[in-house]
Amino acid sequence: MMAVLLGILSGFCFVALIFIVRLLIVVRTGSECKPGKKGSVSMLVVAGSGGHTTEILRLVESLSQSYSPRHYVIADTDKMSEDKIRTLETSKSETDAEPKFTIHRIPRSREVRQSWSSSVLTTLNALLYSLPLVFRLRPDVVLCNGPGTCVPLCAAGLLLGALGVKKVLIVYVESICRVETLSLSGKILYHLSDYFFVQWSTLKDKYPRSIYIGRIV
Repeated sequence: MMAVLLGILSGFCFVALIFIVRLLIVVRTGSECKPGKKGSVSMLVVAGSGGHTTEILRLVESLSQSYSPRHYVIADTDKMSEDKIRTLETSKSETDAEPKFTIHRIPRSREVRQSWSSSVLTTLNALLYSLPLVFRLRPDVVLCNGPGTCVPLCAAGLLLGALGVKKVLIVYVESICRVETLSLSGKILYHLSDYFFVQWSTLKDKYPRSIYIGRIV
């Protein structure tokens, strides 16, 4: 019996090692992927609430129509972002053109002032919703700017690449309110994202892998 258990454990460790190696390859080779060269770019946009939504929509507003379709993901408790998204997309769309965007809701991974211990469970719950959504949409790019909801969605995108299904670029833009330190989402995705942008030069000095772009709002 012990030999059987050791064999199962060894097999599990071997599979886990292969998965980790593939994930590291996906993360390290991300900047070499140029989805824009193949035409339209399918984009998954993670909209937080309040200022996060304002910032991310300002970024989307500056993008050309070649970034389509655009799949927006918002938290199920967010009551305002959907209206802002529809207003922006109405202004971008051509007359009588078919809609090139969709809106999806998943559970929020962490509420404001929620305890860290309970955040683990809510993030895992959000991941359960993120995995089938990202695997179904298969975006070329995940664009996010800090809400906790972006972490499970980015994890699902990385998993697509690790499994060899599709390489998904992770583009993270730190919120303008982060002047001296990164947000928790930023600290998690700093080493995992393909492109990591900051809006303050002080953050660029502390995090040399980041790209300073100045204020976007």
